[in-house]
Amino acid sequence: MKILTANFLTCAVKACKSSPDSFPLHFRDAELVKQEIDYNPAFLRNLMPRIDWDALKTTAGELGFTTLPETKPEFSELPAAGQKEEDEEAPSNEDVQMETAPTDTSEQDATLKELHTILLETQVQEGKMVCGHCGHEYLIKEGIANFLLPNHLVRAIGFQGRDQDNGAQGWMSEQKGQHGYMG
Repeated sequence: MKILTANFLTCAVKACKSSPDSFPLHFRDAELVKQEIDYNPAFLRNLMPRIDWDALKTTAGELGFTTLPETKPEFSELPAAGQKEEDEEAPSNEDVQMETAPTDTSEQDATLKELHTILLETQVQEGKMVCGHCGHEYLIKEGIANFLLPNHLVRAIGFQGRDQDNGAQGWMSEQKGQHGYMG
């Protein structure tokens, strides 16, 4: 499961929907794996408006990535999608002198590369994600998070217009009867 995915997930328990503690889910006992993929700065620039920066900082910090900036970076000065990242012409003397001094663009590129590593290349192979509100644990096995809720939490969500005591079983019985399935 890529770290990027965690930035879009919240606890599935209905009681947690209104609690700010249910996002982000917190990784526990996470076994991290790095899978190298092609670096695509244009993709990251387009992704950044959708990222909850505070949640990413929390998740990254819990996983040991502590070098992200405190505030969400702005990447407006970098070349737009489809433009070349670097000049193909031979550098002039001015360019060579400028390359030795740190520039905002080089710092932004370093931040983009770090985000690429954290969000896209880093994956949780085994472990769990834990809700900060209710404490429910979502297991991650072979890189896949299991978000199916156990029966006692399914009943807590409720099936409107169906038998509350039977929970999912009552709903399944209804479906079998409606569709003529006798399995």
